[in-house]
Amino acid sequence: MTDDREAELLEPAPRPLPVPERPEGPTRRALVERAQRRRAVLIALVSTVAVFGVLIALVVTAPGWPEVRRSFFSWHHLSESFPDTLDAFWTNVRVFVIAEVLILVVALALALARSSRAPVLFPVRVLSTVYVDVLRGIPVLLVLFLLGFGVPALRLDGVPRDPVFWATVALVLSYSAYVSEVYRSGIDSVHESQRAAARSLGLTSAQAMRHVILPQAVRRVVPPLLNDFIALQKETALVGVLGPVEAARQAQIYSSQQFNFTSYVGAALIFLAFTIPLTRLTDWLLSRQRTRISGGRMA
Repeated sequence: MTDDREAELLEPAPRPLPVPERPEGPTRRALVERAQRRRAVLIALVSTVAVFGVLIALVVTAPGWPEVRRSFFSWHHLSESFPDTLDAFWTNVRVFVIAEVLILVVALALALARSSRAPVLFPVRVLSTVYVDVLRGIPVLLVLFLLGFGVPALRLDGVPRDPVFWATVALVLSYSAYVSEVYRSGIDSVHESQRAAARSLGLTSAQAMRHVILPQAVRRVVPPLLNDFIALQKETALVGVLGPVEAARQAQIYSSQQFNFTSYVGAALIFLAFTIPLTRLTDWLLSRQRTRISGGRMA
């Protein structure tokens, strides 16, 4: 028995089997997936061309297309009205930038007030809730009318009468109510264990909110905030109802003078050039957020 054991120990260890070398180049699976992607892209391209081709054919073969082309797609009127419309668009940009900064601040204050838990702040919570309910329930156009025409009519000393000022105030009041709910949803989405962990480390409620809850909440609501600001940029066209000449108002002035609607198309192109990059940025952030969540890392 001992001799057999010694013989086994003296036998050379078996040589490991040779590992087959991986062939150079893509694998068969990679080639199949690549072919499937190419086929999907080709099908999508063909279907897109077919759909848009049918739509274009329906439009250009319509009986009223020549008149529509002269009224809405005149190159002469577009080149003539576009410079003035572009100059007037800077009023929209100015209102948008100022309103956006103020909305971020006011909306965050409202969200913090509604999310507060201190009993002494109960009246603040009630007032902020009433504010949000009222301003979300009134159309932005009516808020513009009420402030833009009502406040200057009071003739109070020291109160501005500039319609651009009151248009900006109306947008800030209306959109702060919407954006505050976006903030609040982000705050509520942070798990309660985060707050408890912060308190266990000795942080006060305010410090936990500032250093733990808010950073996570803000990162989560960036894409919805950008969606609201895209809508805000389009809403700046309502400023013209109070009298200031912005892009849409300038297009209306040109149209009423020349009896042609091409200036509206020019104004629409300017707004598209401003909002489409924001839209693509929003889509990219949403995709990135979904990737992080699916990968197990909460944004």
